Amino acid sequence: MKSNTCKSFDERCYDLLLQIPKGKVTTYREIAHALGTKAYRAVGQAMNRNPNLVTVPCHRVVKSNGEVGGYVQGENEKIRLLLIEGVVIRKHKVLNLEKYLYQFR
Repeated sequence: MKSNTCKSFDERCYDLLLQIPKGKVTTYREIAHALGTKAYRAVGQAMNRNPNLVTVPCHRVVKSNGEVGGYVQGENEKIRLLLIEGVVIRKHKVLNLEKYLYQFR
């Protein structure tokens, strides 16, 4: 396994995703801040390049305003996965984002 300093930006993003439990979401901003950057868009691009959708749950990353945002398999599939995990979605937004938000410590 690579040390954290040798990992790519994408790999460091995916490592964080593995910490998010089912039924919780995080934001592109939260991931960027956990990595010590403001590269929110780069986080989104990393999610789009995720080669392991089954094991690396990028569907759990939403916009800071609660909007579901994009997903490589389509927004409706992202919503379906979040609903299965118990996240309440209304009009393509996480209802009560604060309740579901996972913040990295």
